[in-house]
Amino acid sequence: MKSILLFLILAFAVLQAKAQDITTADAFFAQMADRYAQVKDYEAHLSISVNGDKAPMTGAVSFKTPSLLRIDFVQPPDQVIAFDGTTLTVYIPSYRAVLSQSVGDKPSGAGGAALASAEGLRMMKRSYTFAFETSPSPVPLEGSPSEMVVRLTLNRRTVSEGFRTLKLSVNPETKLIRRIEGWTLSNDKLVFDFSAIKVNQGIPDSRFVYDSPASANVYNNFLFKSDNQ
Repeated sequence: MKSILLFLILAFAVLQAKAQDITTADAFFAQMADRYAQVKDYEAHLSISVNGDKAPMTGAVSFKTPSLLRIDFVQPPDQVIAFDGTTLTVYIPSYRAVLSQSVGDKPSGAGGAALASAEGLRMMKRSYTFAFETSPSPVPLEGSPSEMVVRLTLNRRTVSEGFRTLKLSVNPETKLIRRIEGWTLSNDKLVFDFSAIKVNQGIPDSRFVYDSPASANVYNNFLFKSDNQ
């Protein structure tokens, strides 16, 4: 009887220790938020695919708090998306067209790339419920099995969100987002891959100011009419 009692006590102690080691999705997300709060700027290689494109868009992304963003694409060649804090600019060289939109301090046209920021995480926390996809344990990243990531699933709280579901693949050591998968209302799947991430490089504001080619045609307020008009 004493042996059985001792075994039960030891078993209970082990279970208690394991319970203390379990990280909840809320706690893990809070760790991510703390990490991104320390990120003043970052640059990375970015790949964007839609519905499993075999030829995804690729390029270099630069971000600086609170909302400066620039993507210089390699594919499509020379295409640029830039947000300088008030104006979103999209250069499409194949059409010699510059699309410009005044959007205040909300880069609505920057897409999922802007989600990988402190403000992006705050928006996710307000607008989505989140849970581990299966468990808090890291799993191999699809397409790159040597990389281990923690997988989170986010479901929107209201119908006003552009993505009905988001899935995040997060580096368990750095707490930085490696991949964002998003499903739109029309069930299109967008995937944003971030690799070779470098943080706090001291990126100057001037990087986010885009001077369009003089030969390009400029189309202002292509998304919606500016409040200033």
